[in-house]
Amino acid sequence: MDTAPDTAKTEDAAPIISVRGLKTAFGDHVVHDGLDLDVRPGEILGVVGGSGTGKSVLLKAIIGLLRPVEGEIEINGKNQSLLTGEEARAARREWGVLFQDGALFTSLTVAQNIQVPLREHFHMTQDLMDDLALSKLSMAGLELEAACKFPADLSGGMRKRAALARSLSLDPSVLFLDEPTAGLDPIGAAAFDKLVRELSRSLGLTVFLVTHDLDTLVTVCDRVAVLGDGKILVCAPLKDVVDYDHPWVQEYFKGPRARGAGIIRD
Repeated sequence: MDTAPDTAKTEDAAPIISVRGLKTAFGDHVVHDGLDLDVRPGEILGVVGGSGTGKSVLLKAIIGLLRPVEGEIEINGKNQSLLTGEEARAARREWGVLFQDGALFTSLTVAQNIQVPLREHFHMTQDLMDDLALSKLSMAGLELEAACKFPADLSGGMRKRAALARSLSLDPSVLFLDEPTAGLDPIGAAAFDKLVRELSRSLGLTVFLVTHDLDTLVTVCDRVAVLGDGKILVCAPLKDVVDYDHPWVQEYFKGPRARGAGIIRD
């Protein structure tokens, strides 16, 4: 059965992530300037853009790892800049993050990596944390035997799934994925895309997905936001984005690789 969100209801709902007038900079180098973006509840939003447009910077600003120069960011209706320390800590329980290359702690086993957020936010018995770690491993499509392995013992695809399991440890409502299929072979990337789609639909997750993978945009994303010139150039379903009149958009979505991904046909 198709469990995709009701588009009409989703469009009418208040955004789960709202960014207004965002400006980010590193010294004199301005990355974003007046950026606006809404992410709807239950959707998978793909964020793309040329090199240096600030895709990962935008993600880090939204989750609080980078302080904006200007602008407001709301997640679940909460203005992140107005939260107290304890309120911000509680708010972080509502989302999970998969960083580029997984960012697993190399000195910890996979199970221990998954348990890090649980230890940070809750007081649980070890037995309960062990059970939860195995549950998240299963959700991420890993064999339970992977729990006692270290990141160095895993393949690239398994490390991505272990990192995904950790991002799910707190049962978040929002999932942030930064280049989740980078470095994976086509079969592994397709399997990961399918997993993200299934988890989003079965758990009702909203997914903010930074990617350069055209196949991911085609098979996973409900809408695509294109970064350029310091702003969001266009944010719409892929079929509408490909016709947006901008040089980078046209080159990216109508080039040879777009044909391979099935975005355009001869």
